[in-house]
Amino acid sequence: MTAKAHTRASAAEVARNFGRYKELAQRAPVEVTSHGRQSIVLLAADEYARLKSLDDRQALYARELPREMVKALKSAKPPNASKAFNREMKRR
Repeated sequence: MTAKAHTRASAAEVARNFGRYKELAQRAPVEVTSHGRQSIVLLAADEYARLKSLDDRQALYARELPREMVKALKSAKPPNASKAFNREMKRR
């Protein structure tokens, strides 16, 4: 699917004219705002399915991790820049 210009409307406007925005969402995303800020995006079901198919993430328990990943995690060292956050671990 190629990028298409999307529509932006307030939640109140979408509620009043849901049928119209549902049809618009079949062709391009509809950005729904609440109090002037982006709240949700309406997408066609086929576009949602396409996006979901790109997500190959998995949630695993630690015991399910491959050995090479456990080994890499055990030997990982935080970057030097993270030392700036050590003060947050000190008791006040």
